[in-house]
Amino acid sequence: MKETDRSYNDLSPEERRIIIDKGTERPFTGRYYLNREKGAYLCRQCDQPLFRSDDKFESGTGWPSFDDAIPGAVRHVPDEDGSRTEIVCSRCGGHLGHVFFGEGFTRKNARFCVNSVSLSFDPANVPAVTTQKAVFAGGCFWGVEHHFSKLKGVVATRVGYTGGTVEHPTYKQVCSGKTGHAEAIEVEFDPALVSYEELAKLFFEIHDPTQVDRQGPDVGAQYRSAVFYRDEEQKRIADSLIGILKAKGYRVATEVTKAGPFWEAEDYHQDYYGKTGHEPYCHIYRKRF
Repeated sequence: MKETDRSYNDLSPEERRIIIDKGTERPFTGRYYLNREKGAYLCRQCDQPLFRSDDKFESGTGWPSFDDAIPGAVRHVPDEDGSRTEIVCSRCGGHLGHVFFGEGFTRKNARFCVNSVSLSFDPANVPAVTTQKAVFAGGCFWGVEHHFSKLKGVVATRVGYTGGTVEHPTYKQVCSGKTGHAEAIEVEFDPALVSYEELAKLFFEIHDPTQVDRQGPDVGAQYRSAVFYRDEEQKRIADSLIGILKAKGYRVATEVTKAGPFWEAEDYHQDYYGKTGHEPYCHIYRKRF
């Protein structure tokens, strides 16, 4: 973190204790805990917009809680002991709090638990909630991300692990086949520019949905074909497309499963082909619809 960067705001001793030294404010004491105004929550240190008021909810835990973050604004950092996942500002690295999944507070099933001290609030800034998310698994996530990242209307992508039983799994653990996770991609998209159906069609056209627990040379349950739906409309669309493919003679093996926690993969896996300049070795586009 560039603590001396002059573009950053000056911090009080208490703000430094939490934002720089990764402390925690006492519950039920933060100025934004019960704030219900419309606006945007910014990083106290660098002013980057982090959360929308529309994503804030009352969790009863004593800290401001959000079930989503502005795309690309918050970075997830697993604690060294693997017990929790820290969240930090993606611009300056300032400590915000922690994120928890699977608690069932909201439909999105996530809780970004944030220290009020780490935030400032801009009531004039009300970012529109225009994006949605989709999760797919179709073999090595490098190649899947490569194709989705080029599609107009895709705001952001990240690769990770989902569908398993272990929290914060590592790549090594997933490759062992003992965690039940699939290599997957989370796609943030603007439905005004690209529909979920278009995304799902692309998914079925960039991998072979008839292969079981493998994709090309990659073998194992972590390479299975799966759609992890976030709502009933996504499930309906996935089932409909699979029905079309089966009517065309494809023996589709793709699982359609309700989305659970999505664990972000290690940094070197993110945008792998974009960073290396290589091309996917087992994901080739084939028109099927």
